Formats: sequence, structure tokens, C-alpha cells
Amino acid sequence: MNLRLQFDITDIDWDSVVDILRTVGMANYSPELHKQAFANSYNVVFIFENKRLIGFGRAISDGAYQAAIYDVAVVPDCQGKGVGRIILDQIMRKCPDCNFILYAAPGKELFYEKQNFRKMKFGMAFFVNAEQMKLKGFTE
Repeated sequence: MNLRLQFDITDIDWDSVVDILRTVGMANYSPELHKQAFANSYNVVFIFENKRLIGFGRAISDGAYQAAIYDVAVVPDCQGKGVGRIILDQIMRKCPDCNFILYAAPGKELFYEKQNFRKMKFGMAFFVNAEQMKLKGFTE
């Protein structure tokens, strides 16, 4: 694979971001809202194979000891090839002293466990669409 990493939002096709999130079954919003979320993040990673966007992720953080990872997505035909691991590694490298939390799409827990993430015993969430998140398996 001929991969190129990008660490800012310059010239990102936000329609492609929405398409990828939709394809992998993750929450997606308008292209403008995703641009705002990535622009306001502590760090971002986009991975291209040649000129095609194949994956991305972002973190929000205080830069001192806490961070949260969001929107890690890889196009289906590139999953299982180490792209997701590269995204996580790059995000975590920018916050070397931070604890990280994330919530995984149902069925992706094993991927994160292989990256040394562990299930938390206690965690709480407040979702705008609480019933929808319950139906998707995120909450009890």
C-alpha cells in the first residue's frame, strides 16, 4: 500500500468523510459539522492510498493527562491491513502522557483490545439521541 498521512484538515473532502462513516455504520452528520468537529480537535489523522481517502480519526484532549478518541474509520476494503492501527498510533503519539477513552462501534471491540485498550468497569454517557444509542447497543 502506498500510504500518505495528513495531520490537518487542509483540502479534505468532507463528503468522503461522511460517506466513509456511513459505509462503516458509524454516526454521521453533515459535511460541515464533521469539518467543525475535526477543526476543533486536539489532533487529527487522515490516511490516503494514493489520492483516495481510506481512513481517519481524531482526538480531543487537555494535552496534559486526558484524551478521547473519536471517529476512527477505515474503508472496508482496507480494514485488516494495519490502517486503523496507524491511525491510533499517530493520535496517541501526539498525547504521550495521556489516558485515552473511546467508545467502539459494536463488533469492533476486539480491534481495540488488540491495541491494548480495555473495557472500563464504570462509564456513563449522555446521548442526545438516547433511545437510538440504546437500540444500537451502546447503552443499557
